[in-house]
Amino acid sequence: MIGIIVFAVVGLVLLFPVVMTRLAKRKLAQLERAKATIARHEDRLAEEERAKNTIVPADHGLLLGKDLVLDGAPEPEEAAALEAAKAGDWRPAAAYLAVDASADVRCRRQRALALLAAEDDTWLRAWRTERPEDPTAALVHTDALVFLAWNIRSSAGADQVSAEQFRGFHRVLLEAEEAAAEAVALAPEDDPNPWVDQISIAMGLNWSNDRFRQLWAEVTARDPHHWAAHNRALQYWCAKWHGSHELMHRFIDEAIAAAPAGSLLAPMKLEAYYEQFRRDGEKLTAWERPEVGAALDAALADLAAADPEHPRIRYARGWLAFALTRAERPTEALEQYQALGRYIPQPFTNYNDPRQFFVDLRIAAVQGAVAAARQNA
Repeated sequence: MIGIIVFAVVGLVLLFPVVMTRLAKRKLAQLERAKATIARHEDRLAEEERAKNTIVPADHGLLLGKDLVLDGAPEPEEAAALEAAKAGDWRPAAAYLAVDASADVRCRRQRALALLAAEDDTWLRAWRTERPEDPTAALVHTDALVFLAWNIRSSAGADQVSAEQFRGFHRVLLEAEEAAAEAVALAPEDDPNPWVDQISIAMGLNWSNDRFRQLWAEVTARDPHHWAAHNRALQYWCAKWHGSHELMHRFIDEAIAAAPAGSLLAPMKLEAYYEQFRRDGEKLTAWERPEVGAALDAALADLAAADPEHPRIRYARGWLAFALTRAERPTEALEQYQALGRYIPQPFTNYNDPRQFFVDLRIAAVQGAVAAARQNA
């Protein structure tokens, strides 16, 4: 009897690992099946979500996301000037900038060339050597130093910029300030652009509000509605630089009130709200406030009165598309997305993935517009 018991105990001891191994395998298999079931469920939910958020762009007068381009890509004439400058030939750049156009258009044209000179100014130095009294070259030189200074500083928050970066930033901006004084001396008396170039210098060197107002008086005495000047000054007056919400809104409200219809200054009010809401950490519903609605209506009216070839029209449509979508006015927003065609302008270009952000908001506008049409049918 004892032998039988011993034999049974030994058998159980020997079988125990086998049994436990089988149980463990069974449990593991159950766990894997459960994981697979969960994964299939999550995949199905994700697919449903994608389907819900998918539109056929062509059905709504829109291009596919892959066919969209960021606003600011050089046009053929500008591209040719840039390529020649990269090769060391400044003459096509000089010809490109010699266009008989408004001060704002000339200001806009010199931006890409100044950005290039901030990286490699060989061609610009050759230009200045051969034509030391050329006011356009002096302007590009000023702008290039401004861009170089901001490249040194970077776009990071002040708490993430090193002391060495700040020293380089301020040193180059002081050089830009000297270059701007030379540009003022060389330029025709009625040209506002040597003064416009100083707005970014004023921001970086922390000019007082009173000193900035003196600069602004020089700008507006020559061109009271200079678009780029107002856009840069808006940044000076915002709370993150040298102003406040009140000063920023007062500045742009006065500018819009004084400007003729079609100036496209009115859409800058939307940028002012953007600065305010981001600074204050407002919820997206802030875009549905009545005062924002009034600003949207004013911007739409300004756009309707503008020349269809206005060089800042994509800026206006971009801010309207963005703000109208946020304000739950999708039908009007969709009109702006359609009018933008293949371009992705500001404010979408402010984001890490402009294309995806643009497409996501565009989907929301289409869905809202379709729902509104069904409701009104």
